[in-house]
Amino acid sequence: MKNNMVKKLLTLALAGAMTLSLAACGSKSDDSSNDAQQGGDESGKTYKVAIIKQLDHASLDEIANAVAAELDKIAADNGVTIEYDITSGQNDQTILKQLSDQAIADQVDAIIPIATTAAQISALSAEDTKTPVVYAAVSDPEAASLTGIDYVTGTSDALPVEAQLKLIRALMPDATKIGILHTTSETNSDATLALYKELAPNYGFEIIDKGISTGADLPMALDALLPQVDCTTNLTDNTVVSYLAVVLEKSEEYGKPVFGSEIEQVVKGCVASEGIEYTELGRQTGRMAARVLRGESAEDIPYETISNSYLYVNPDVLAAYGLTVPAELSERAIDVTAE
Repeated sequence: MKNNMVKKLLTLALAGAMTLSLAACGSKSDDSSNDAQQGGDESGKTYKVAIIKQLDHASLDEIANAVAAELDKIAADNGVTIEYDITSGQNDQTILKQLSDQAIADQVDAIIPIATTAAQISALSAEDTKTPVVYAAVSDPEAASLTGIDYVTGTSDALPVEAQLKLIRALMPDATKIGILHTTSETNSDATLALYKELAPNYGFEIIDKGISTGADLPMALDALLPQVDCTTNLTDNTVVSYLAVVLEKSEEYGKPVFGSEIEQVVKGCVASEGIEYTELGRQTGRMAARVLRGESAEDIPYETISNSYLYVNPDVLAAYGLTVPAELSERAIDVTAE
């Protein structure tokens, strides 16, 4: 089975790990539930769900909150209770394993891990019990060995790479080189980086990438990368995104704009993004989880990918870099500073 591949991916990282104290944050609801389209025969039932974020940052927080809100709505619509805890693995595989093992010990009805490593570890923890795992924000489920497992399904946050390249070309008509930072241990970044390299020449770009191991590597990596490129664009790389402030500060020093991969990054200072909407992704994941709670097998629910992309712009940052949104894009551009 594919989860044996997941086990291989994680064994080295988990072996020999030292005992760590948990500092996971939690949230619980007494008023949540099941898919409204499944009928009303579930009235009065109570379900337990563990929502496990890989780490704390704005994008994953947005997904977790949307999952919880959707479960609350489904519960209210169906007269059932879904109790859930939201915890964070702090981007530490040992903590993530402790959290998912605890969820199994607590006999939850489903685990909802958010991001690739959290999903892989949750699938490993659930191997014996076959507790349903409904992941969110896994960029490439196949590359992460999360397909073909009969108790695992979820949602993918695969980026609209071609749309992003079109956006960068429209905003920077003279640019030739795009920089991409990525964490070498994050499989979710590999497939997206490969797609960027494949498609970039179609738009007159060359991709120059720089790999890092930890967030501490970013300042040096940026000093090496930024002089070589006209701009950078983010992946859904959890380490890079969690250190976005460092990326933005360094990029400003070099006068190189940063394109984000979703709305929260644009709010924080990226110039623009042709990205997916993580609240929508979270709600979609919540609906899939409710189907599993209702009794539908995860094996019969293929993983789903958000197909809609949205153009988010930060006019203040665009102006600071002397960039203008062309007329053909301005109609669908969403100003993140207008709220």
